[in-house]
Amino acid sequence: MEKEILQEKRFVGKYVALRSASDQTVIAYGDDPSKVVRLAHEVGVREPFIFFVSEPEKDVMPSY
Repeated sequence: MEKEILQEKRFVGKYVALRSASDQTVIAYGDDPSKVVRLAHEVGVREPFIFFVSEPEKDVMPSY
């Protein structure tokens, strides 16, 4: 699932909140990490797993 998230264009340049590290359901995403955390809290997730999806670099092989 993580690879799928990193490849989705709508998440590039955004902070993404997952339900947890083991449950990789996307529950919120956006430009402001504070707002993403707040949105996660609003749907009942007290400790979301937050990360930033950067633009993939050309000529670099990603390692997962």
